[in-house]
Amino acid sequence: MAAPVTRSHAYLVGGGIASLAAAVFLIRDAGFSGEHVHILEELPVPGGALDAGGDPERGYVLRGGRMLEDEAYVCLWDLLGSIPTLTGEGTVLEEVHAFNAAFPTEARARLVGRGGRIRDAADLGLSGRDRLELARLVAMPETVIGARRIDELFSPHFLATPFWTMWRTTFAFQNWHSAIELKRYLLRFLQELPRIHTLRGVRRTRLNQYDSIVRPVRRWLTDRGVRIAYGVRVTDLDFAFHGGRRRVERIRFRHDSMPGAFRLEPGDLAFVTLGSMTADTSLGGDHTVPELIRDKRDGCWRLWETIARRAPDFGRPEVFDGAVDASKWESFTLTMRGPALLEWIEHFSGNAPGTGALMTFEDSGWLMSLVVPHQPHFAGQPADVRTAWGYGLRIDAEGDFVPKPMSGATGQEILTELLGQLGHPGPSDEIRSTTTVTTALMPYITSQFAPRAVGDRPAVIPRGAVNFAFLGQFTEIPREVVFTVEYSVRGAMRAVYGLLGVDREIPPVRLALERPEEAVPALRAALG
Repeated sequence: MAAPVTRSHAYLVGGGIASLAAAVFLIRDAGFSGEHVHILEELPVPGGALDAGGDPERGYVLRGGRMLEDEAYVCLWDLLGSIPTLTGEGTVLEEVHAFNAAFPTEARARLVGRGGRIRDAADLGLSGRDRLELARLVAMPETVIGARRIDELFSPHFLATPFWTMWRTTFAFQNWHSAIELKRYLLRFLQELPRIHTLRGVRRTRLNQYDSIVRPVRRWLTDRGVRIAYGVRVTDLDFAFHGGRRRVERIRFRHDSMPGAFRLEPGDLAFVTLGSMTADTSLGGDHTVPELIRDKRDGCWRLWETIARRAPDFGRPEVFDGAVDASKWESFTLTMRGPALLEWIEHFSGNAPGTGALMTFEDSGWLMSLVVPHQPHFAGQPADVRTAWGYGLRIDAEGDFVPKPMSGATGQEILTELLGQLGHPGPSDEIRSTTTVTTALMPYITSQFAPRAVGDRPAVIPRGAVNFAFLGQFTEIPREVVFTVEYSVRGAMRAVYGLLGVDREIPPVRLALERPEEAVPALRAALG
C-alpha cells in the first residue's frame, strides 16, 4: 500500500461498479482515507447496472445478469479477493469459487428449436467460408476495421449458424454492432469456443450481482468512512487548461433541485463515469408495457455531452447515445410463487436451477433467451418462491405465439410466448396465476457496441490530465472487451494507479491466442 494520503479528497461521479472499485483501490492501494472519498450518485442506490430489487409479493426485477469467467476477469477477482462477504465467511472471491465448485455449469439445452425441440448445439454449423471470415477478422488490425459493422464482414450464412446464435446471445451482439468489438471478444474469449454449447466456462455469483458484489463492496467502503451521496445529479465540470496540463477545478451538481458545487483543492481528484448502459430504463408489469424513453431524462449522457465540448479528446457521446433503436433491448424477470413452471423447465432442459446457464430459442421471432439461476437468487427470497430471468434481442419483431413485438407486450404476454417456445402442453392456469412478470426496456443497453472510430471513446486518463480520469464502459482500454464487469474494474484500476503512481502491477489483458494450451483446443473447435 502507498503512503497515507492525509489531506486530499477524491470525488467519484456515478455510483456504479467502476466508481465503487475505484474507491476500493484509492483506499486499499493508494493510501486514501475513506472519509475523504466521496461518491456522487443520482439514483437512490449504488451499483449502476449491477442492480436487483423487488419482493416476492410485487415481483423481483433484474435488468441484467452477468456470466463471469476465470481467465478473463482477473481485475474483478483482484477486487473481490479483498472484500469480505456479508456473512463474514471468507471473501467474495472465495465464495464465488466455492459456489461454482458446488454448482458447475453444463447446459443441456443451450439451443431450443420450434416445438420445444432441443438441438445438438455441439454442431457449430460453420462452413469453410465462415471459418475464413472469422480468421480474417481476427487478423485484421482495428485501424483497418474502423467503424464497419459485423454484417459488413460476414456472409448471411455465417449470421445464420448455430455458432453465431450462441455467441451473440451469450454476449448480446446484434448483427449491426461494431466488428472491432466482435474481434476483441473472439480474442478475449477464444477459450470459450470449445465449450460455447455447454457454457461450462461460465462462473456465477451465489446470489445476483447486487447482493453478492455491490452490497459487500458498499459495506467495505462505508465501514471505512466513504460517503455516498444519493440523489446528486452532476451537471458539469469546470476545467482549467494551462500549457498542456489540464485539471478539474469544480464539480457542479443539483441536489433536491438546488444547485451546488465542489471546489477541488490542490491534490484533490475527480473520477467521472461517462454514459450509462442502463440509463432511462422503464419497467412494465403483468398487464403494462414499459415506455421507451428517448429524451435522456437520466443525467449521465447529458453530462458527457456537456464535457465533451471542452476538448476534442473527451470522446463523442453522440456515437453511442444517438441511435436508441439500434442499442435497445428488453429483459424480463419471472417471480414464481408455485413450483409448476420451474419444475417443467427443469424436466424439459435436464438442468437443475443454476446449472444450465443460457437457454436460447433460436427460431423465436424475438430471439428470446432464458436463465434459471440457482435458488434463492435474491437476498431474503422465501424458499417457496422461485425466479428466472430472460431477454430478447429482436424486440421489434412479432412473436410466434403473441402477434405483437416484444416491446409492445405485457408481462403476461411474454409469459405466453415463453410457454409456447418451451413447448409447454398446458393447461397453464396454475402457472399464470402464480407467476409475476416484470419487464425492463433499456434504450442504451448495447450502446457500447456501436460501430466506432478512433477517438470516439476517450482515454481513461486523457493526455495532460493532472487530477481527473474517466471511468466506465465508454472509455478506451486497448484489447479489453466492453459490456463486462471486468472492463469497469480494469478502468478503475488504471485510473487510480495512473493518477497516483501506485506501484502495483495491473494484471495484463489475457488473450487465449497467446497461450497454446487454450488456443489449440479453440482452433480445433473452430475448424470442426
